[in-house]
Amino acid sequence: MTLIGYARVSTDEQDTAAQQDALRTQGCAVIFEDKASGASKERPSLAKALERVGKGDTLLVVRIDRLARSLSHLLQIVETIRAKGAFFRSINDPIDTSSPQGMLMTQMLGAFAEFERALIRERTRAGLKAAVARGAKPGNPKMLARDPAAIAEIRHSHNERYLNELLDGRHRWLPTVERLRPHLPWVIVLRQIRSIAPPIRSFSERTLVKACQALVRAGYADPIILETAPRLPLDTRAARLVADRIKTHPGSSLREIAKWLSQDLREPTARGGLSWSPEGVRRALAHAKALGLIEIG
Repeated sequence: MTLIGYARVSTDEQDTAAQQDALRTQGCAVIFEDKASGASKERPSLAKALERVGKGDTLLVVRIDRLARSLSHLLQIVETIRAKGAFFRSINDPIDTSSPQGMLMTQMLGAFAEFERALIRERTRAGLKAAVARGAKPGNPKMLARDPAAIAEIRHSHNERYLNELLDGRHRWLPTVERLRPHLPWVIVLRQIRSIAPPIRSFSERTLVKACQALVRAGYADPIILETAPRLPLDTRAARLVADRIKTHPGSSLREIAKWLSQDLREPTARGGLSWSPEGVRRALAHAKALGLIEIG
């Protein structure tokens, strides 16, 4: 159980010394820091901090505004940490997800965020209704006239928004893609992503490929993930999955891996069945060692 600190200052601020002192006083063994705007969607050290947090660890900040750029962003980070069996705490705010009171506060923040979104939707509908009553025609006049420049601008804006959404959440699913592609087909990678808890983006195979293509074009992912996957025998495919599971969940037992293969991935056995046994996992593990996918020990 480790206390992992995260500190951030804006680009026009000096340094994180004061935050680091406060985090060390609390007992942080590791501290990640960013010098970036709170509205920035790309903070490398924040991504590293979230990757570092493991089961039983706590991510600690001085104030929540050092961590998230919005309430919805904060809740997304908290869910990511909870899914890893870890906790989040802010020194100067009443948020500590390891306690019932802190968890209640986090849930209340979620309710406030939903209330805020509902108010925005209501104001938008009321504004449109009033505009129509005054004789206005809602919509972009240039779009209604099918102006090519306006269409290109809307398309660019849509692509930028889509890319930003992918960047926000990619640390939860892209590492899985990068580990398994192009060795395994997209359908297997998709099953692996769908087994992540709590659920993330509702990908289909097509939208997963589209998301990866967008990240590759923008330079955030290695083009190798888009290469065609080879046709593998079932036992080799299972060996790769078991090897990956051992590396990402080193404490897993054979029985736990068998349950994961059967229920979460619905991966066929070498004989085409869907019910894995610990002995079947043992054979897949031996095959993985023979292929050099994991060290022999």
